[in-house]
Amino acid sequence: MKWTKITLETTTEAEDLVGMMLTELGIEGYEISDRQPLSEEDIKQMFVDLPPEQGEDDGIAHISFYVDSSEDTDTIIDKVKKGFEELSRYVSVGSGKISISETEDKDWINNWKEFFKPFRVDDNIIIKPSWESLEDVTEKDLVIELDPGTAFGTGSHETTKLCIIAIKKYINQDTVMLDAGSGSGILSIIARKLGAKEVLGIDIDPVATATAIENAMANGLDLNDVSLSFMTGNIIEDSGIRSQIGKEKYDVVVANILADVIIPLSAVIGENLKKGGIFISSGIIDSKEEAVKNALITNGFNILETNRMGEWLCFIARK
Repeated sequence: MKWTKITLETTTEAEDLVGMMLTELGIEGYEISDRQPLSEEDIKQMFVDLPPEQGEDDGIAHISFYVDSSEDTDTIIDKVKKGFEELSRYVSVGSGKISISETEDKDWINNWKEFFKPFRVDDNIIIKPSWESLEDVTEKDLVIELDPGTAFGTGSHETTKLCIIAIKKYINQDTVMLDAGSGSGILSIIARKLGAKEVLGIDIDPVATATAIENAMANGLDLNDVSLSFMTGNIIEDSGIRSQIGKEKYDVVVANILADVIIPLSAVIGENLKKGGIFISSGIIDSKEEAVKNALITNGFNILETNRMGEWLCFIARK
């Protein structure tokens, strides 16, 4: 099967925003190539002896994604150009040059794996790709095996780290948690491994649901009881799904999505939270902070914490 590879030239300053724009256009995955220097912490988290040679940072980033060669490439490119135009009002997007090439299925399904290495999320949680080995582990470490496939969520992004830190703080052995937009299942798996009583992960993408189930099984978790389960559904648009998963059932709801999804989610997710329940929302770029904050307050949430990493932030709010 052949795929069309579309590569966008932009700036390192704009690369996160361009990635968000692609996600909002329905692009399920993309890869970023730049020469930004790695911090000492980044290098330590890669579990490698020598960091990759990147050359001098030139401020340029290349973002590539793949579409089925049967899709209407011209329409997709037109949408990308409009997205660049919109982003250019807020940030320098660089040349905006778009190049197209054709590649085989195997080129992009597997090549990204060489860049996904084991890393520490915090002092005792390690994310390990299923195809990698790991030696530098202590008894206190919680190792999560992960194969994200085409589902979003490796744990390396700031937004996911913010969620994991919040989950560690707010769950206990009696916690019933909902992972809204579960992707690869990483947050659900970690919550269950940390001792949450019951966890449900839900995603609108059936491929993500299948990936999450595979990852849970790879981590030795039992999916035959209610302690951990995954399903496909749209909790924002489908009131029937919200009833099905349980009204006023959850002690914690975590949503690592995008600001433009969290805003409408905040209007309905209160139905599923217990009174006093905790809503952890991440995937929020700093330019969207006030919009999400206002939505949370308008929808009856009391903001307890606002935590940040780089340009991203996570709200912890109480119903």
